[in-house]
Amino acid sequence: MISIKSEREIELLKIAGNIVYQTHQYLKPHLKPGVTTKELDILAEKFIRQSGATPSFKGYGGFPGSICVSINDEVVHGIPGRRKLKNGDLVSIDIGACYQGYHGDSAWSYVVGTPSSEKAYLLEHTEKALFAGLAKVKAGVHLGDVSHAIEEYATSHHLGVVKELVGHGVGTNLHEEPEVPNYGKAGSGPILKDGMVIAIEPMLNLGVADIYELEDDWTIITADGKPSAHFEHTIVVRCDGYQILTGEE
Repeated sequence: MISIKSEREIELLKIAGNIVYQTHQYLKPHLKPGVTTKELDILAEKFIRQSGATPSFKGYGGFPGSICVSINDEVVHGIPGRRKLKNGDLVSIDIGACYQGYHGDSAWSYVVGTPSSEKAYLLEHTEKALFAGLAKVKAGVHLGDVSHAIEEYATSHHLGVVKELVGHGVGTNLHEEPEVPNYGKAGSGPILKDGMVIAIEPMLNLGVADIYELEDDWTIITADGKPSAHFEHTIVVRCDGYQILTGEE
């Protein structure tokens, strides 16, 4: 069942989402060659806790980190560790924060130093695919319209659409109904209603859409070794559109 959030709940979700946004802003200057993904994880956890929240991902399903840090051909769920960032790396950082029982969730992709033209292209059009989906959001619209818009934008720019991983509802649980695929048929799926809170998160590959999981049981990588990007906002559906919860206040 897809829940409708009260205005009080939406305010708490907005605070959680803003903590996620501020954590992203805090980490950006630290994305430099030589920094380890574990150092980023420690910085993020400290910032989230100092902001009055807890890291949503830490211990979630046994995940060992506070954030997910996925590099180059890693699509999602990269475990922070001793790996050092290098110039030109594409780094996707997924952050969740729980404030008074309510979650914020947002992923963003960055390049360390100078990006290649291919990685710059992937970043630009994965972010634009997110906003192509968001542009369809308002009460009364089928969820499939959002999914279809993302897929249409991605395929028109020759990017592989990861189908095994999807967006989701957000609330007192990190993952709630509905699932939000990045592909689909316009006019299909649940009808969006005012007060629904969902995370929309295209994961697009520079090459094929195929992916597989590493032996750590978490990290997902592209089948052809080409880079992947990930952009995600948590939003609340409104009668006239949507409100981003994982952005500036």
